[in-house]
Amino acid sequence: MKYTLHFFSIALSLLLFLNLGCQGDQHNDQDVPETPIVNNPENRSNRSSGNGSKKESIGEDYVNTNRVIWQKPDMIIDLLGNLEDKTVADIGAGTGFFSLRLVPRVKKIIAIDIEKRFIDYLDSVKVLELPEELQPRLDTRLVPANDPKLAPDEVDVVLIVNTYMYLRNRVGYMKKIREGIAEGGQLIIVDFKKKRTSIGPPPSHERIPVFQVEEELYEAGFSDVVVNDTALDYQYLVIATKE
Repeated sequence: MKYTLHFFSIALSLLLFLNLGCQGDQHNDQDVPETPIVNNPENRSNRSSGNGSKKESIGEDYVNTNRVIWQKPDMIIDLLGNLEDKTVADIGAGTGFFSLRLVPRVKKIIAIDIEKRFIDYLDSVKVLELPEELQPRLDTRLVPANDPKLAPDEVDVVLIVNTYMYLRNRVGYMKKIREGIAEGGQLIIVDFKKKRTSIGPPPSHERIPVFQVEEELYEAGFSDVVVNDTALDYQYLVIATKE
């Protein structure tokens, strides 16, 4: 009897120990977050853009797999006209939603971002996914928060998508953009309308009304500023010319 009780006591202790160990493993699995997949365009949350202010998942939470439908990237690119002999700068390029679409259509695309992880991602895509004959057309550029690092008259077109509202000292930044655009070149800005929409950040969260964008571009020295706020449901397009 004594041995039976002793054996039962050992078995019970072993069972409790194993049960606690399993519970501990489950707890750890819940506490340890998954490693974010940087290469997944749908996982780019809380990024910064333009000149360093936090960009809260425009496109990463808001810009989902339907982005092609509601943002109409091909229509936006068509507005830029014939780009065969043109150099285009994509400010806030991220994982290349526009840059990679532009590669086959341009002489050169400069994908500009302030986050190294996105530049590294695009560099990988360039080598591993782009046809060899197209690789020289994609140039990536890691820049500081307050300067796009464009040489004078370096580009023919500048594209700024989902980024303008996050720029600080926008007039100063646009002056630097203008210096980098060749005479007769264009700037196109695409950003969220200053109203409640089902896509995009809250209306109170830094959205810039389109009339303010116009005024800031004129102040920065651009001319012939044209607004289109009907082509897209959630966003406006502003096209300005350097003369």
